[in-house]
Amino acid sequence: MIRGWYIGSSGMNAQQARLDAISNNLANADTTGFKRDIAVSKSFPELLIRRMNDDGVYETPFGSADVAPIVGKIGLGVETNELYTDFEQGSFKQTSSNTDMAFSGQGFFAVETPNGERYTRNGNFLVGKEGILTTKEGYPVLGEKGYIQVQDSDFIVNPDGMIYSAENMELIDRFKVVRFDNERYLQKMGSSLYKSTDITGNAYIAEGNERPTIMQGYIETSNVNVVNEMVQMIEVNRAYDANQKTIQSQDTMMETLWSRVVLAR
Repeated sequence: MIRGWYIGSSGMNAQQARLDAISNNLANADTTGFKRDIAVSKSFPELLIRRMNDDGVYETPFGSADVAPIVGKIGLGVETNELYTDFEQGSFKQTSSNTDMAFSGQGFFAVETPNGERYTRNGNFLVGKEGILTTKEGYPVLGEKGYIQVQDSDFIVNPDGMIYSAENMELIDRFKVVRFDNERYLQKMGSSLYKSTDITGNAYIAEGNERPTIMQGYIETSNVNVVNEMVQMIEVNRAYDANQKTIQSQDTMMETLWSRVVLAR
């Protein structure tokens, strides 16, 4: 019966991890370029139950059979296997601001932070001090030549990420757009920023068919579907409640067992 407590508690922990991910998704439903997180659970390996008092092999007209046959299986609960980011394309919102950018396709902008180079899908940029294109947090956006010096918001970006001065169509720079071998395992760092890991591999500049189209004057909305997330939240709450009731039932059974043992003495 104690095993039932552990099985129920493992289910509650797994559902709590799902609830945390869903809550974070809902909280960022209006965050530009946000990508929803998905918690994946896995079951512990099942145990085969055999009769303990029988052993060996006996003969039958059709061959041999195990004297200690399998009685059944018993599960040992679940655990959270991983929390990964779904990089499905979000929808586009027109802003008519020259400093706003959106990707149509997979890829990331590179930005410079105090902790090193980081990556983002949030193209809600500003022209900061000294005419450098920055994120909302003030991190410089990187071009293939370094910081992007635009002076003011009067510039033009073509679908390939080439940045031109609107005054004389002089080429300023090209957005540094990067990809990874395994983007699913990028680590979120807050403020819509991502960090590469050993699993993702190092960032490389996207070229050719791997390079997404850049849309100036648009931003990419989050890929969170609020209705779906709310439905999943209801499912999680019900599953959590079911596991909780399992523990309560096991506790009641244990209390009854101990009370009868005491009375028997």
